[in-house]
Amino acid sequence: MAFTKPVLSGLSHRSLGFLDTQNSLEAQHRLPARIKKDFNDALKLARKFNDEVLHPMHLETDRKVMEDNDYLPLDFIQKANDWGLYTLWIPKMYGGRGMNMLSLYTFMEELASVCVGLANLIGAHYLGVSVLCSSCNMKVTNRILRDVCRECESGNPCLISLAWTEPGAGTDQVEAPLLAKAKVRTQAEKVPGGYKVNGSKVFISAGHLSTWHMLICYEDIRKPDETMIMLAVRTGMKGFTFGHKEHKMGQKACVASELIFEDCFVPDENVCHSGDQVTDLNISAKGAALKIIGMFPAVTQPGVASLGAGVARAACEAAIGYAAKKRVGGMRLIDQEWVQLVLAEMYANVMTARAVYMEAAYAAGMRSMIRLLFDKVMFTLTLYTPEWMFTLFVAPFFTLEFVNRIYRKLNFEWTSADDERHMSGLGSMTKFSCTDLAVKNCALALDLMGADGTRHDIGAEKLLRDAKLLQIYEGTNEVNRLNLFSQHIAHTITPEVRVFEEGGRS
Repeated sequence: MAFTKPVLSGLSHRSLGFLDTQNSLEAQHRLPARIKKDFNDALKLARKFNDEVLHPMHLETDRKVMEDNDYLPLDFIQKANDWGLYTLWIPKMYGGRGMNMLSLYTFMEELASVCVGLANLIGAHYLGVSVLCSSCNMKVTNRILRDVCRECESGNPCLISLAWTEPGAGTDQVEAPLLAKAKVRTQAEKVPGGYKVNGSKVFISAGHLSTWHMLICYEDIRKPDETMIMLAVRTGMKGFTFGHKEHKMGQKACVASELIFEDCFVPDENVCHSGDQVTDLNISAKGAALKIIGMFPAVTQPGVASLGAGVARAACEAAIGYAAKKRVGGMRLIDQEWVQLVLAEMYANVMTARAVYMEAAYAAGMRSMIRLLFDKVMFTLTLYTPEWMFTLFVAPFFTLEFVNRIYRKLNFEWTSADDERHMSGLGSMTKFSCTDLAVKNCALALDLMGADGTRHDIGAEKLLRDAKLLQIYEGTNEVNRLNLFSQHIAHTITPEVRVFEEGGRS
């Protein structure tokens, strides 16, 4: 049936554009060739870490948390620190070992192919690192990351968490168009020498295990989009306590914490971002806050997607191994055509998920807040400059206000609107597509295994429990679908389409 003219009357649209999907090709000449070696090195390291650490403990850790929700895998945290994993992807300029951050995605996929819960005890730390860096406050970022590196190198794991989600707000906080209406309650009141914070945060990954917490709060909870502030809170500060640990279905190894703030005083030196810091820039406090919300997911959502690809792969490998051994009526399952069709689909899902998150990874290296690290000149200088030279000669410049101002201008003013739109939509697409493929593969594996799939020692049911959680954090998959539509599709329609508005919801 053909559409009649009245149906389309008054509507027009532009082409979606071929360039939206060509980051991997563009990266061949824009990104340093050296990153291929870092990808391979990260992959080798992850496989060795899996063999020696994750494989022997992942099912036992899951069982321990099932039996005692207060159990924390401190032994894993210590082993990860002994391997240098909490400083490996911190830039050299901040005291870390400086492996390129794109290789972290490959590393996370490999770990998630064994246990996404334990993998997230590393991933959640770098989420905190990314949010701290997105504040564009080089002075505070340098001080905190150097503290992390010193502690870790002395044998004391020092993790960073992101304290954002609130009991009554949830996803509304992490999408720029929804922030104005979010029912936030964590308030930062300006007092002499700093801020006094009251409120609580929930579902904070690795909260009980972290030393630093990037706290997102608001000076006026009635205007969260105009008064957003980021504070660095250290465990042990007066007025800051840990609440309960969530009883989660999946990813049990990675504790989800409640953080409570009761007249918690945070000194001015720990203010990572506030509206006052951008008064001399050509951007409003609201504009800067929304920029931050838009910047870091472009780097962190491909990380969640890589976890999804890892789980999808684990489910595929488990199904193949099961089908190769299981016999029904004297015949191996894997010799039956219907099983081969299922396994082929699962394999295709893994390859699709990997291709999607790698496309976003390449884009992050060229268009996101970490793009300077992948400038060929900057990358080469960083690669061959010893860490001590950064500490001695570069770090002192981070204390100078004009250096911070230039860095803020670069990120808040000189990032093109097209790059922002591209990265925001691509991050959302990557996140929901890869995590949905993970859930799909887990469901197919359980269908194939039948009752055997529910056995904890086989691990397939754990994969599904872990995968479902991936669909929720860093914005629910439904909200990320709306954001993809908003950033990559809505702008092609005339007249303008309403997105994230009450009148547009059914």
